[in-house]
Amino acid sequence: MQKIIEGKRYNTETATKVAEHSQASWSDFQYQEEALYITQNGNWFTAGSGGADSTYAVPVGHNNRTGSSAIRLLSPEEAFRWLERYDIVDALEKYFPDRITDA
Repeated sequence: MQKIIEGKRYNTETATKVAEHSQASWSDFQYQEEALYITQNGNWFTAGSGGADSTYAVPVGHNNRTGSSAIRLLSPEEAFRWLERYDIVDALEKYFPDRITDA
């Protein structure tokens, strides 16, 4: 999957996949799968898809929704929070070591 946003190409084939997360099953309208990537230039993005009741849903027709897929840009802060939300400790330690301290 690739998308050009503000003149920059975000490509899942050339970026580094940092982590991935999925929830529910394909038959569920809330199904969603998503992967977090970092480009060679240090830009963060997610690429994912989901069902009609996921964050990837798009409107169709009158008051209807369907599943879709998309690339979404993230700031470093949002990437950090994404990894925290899904408890992906290895990636947090690798990409954000300066933001982690012992309690």
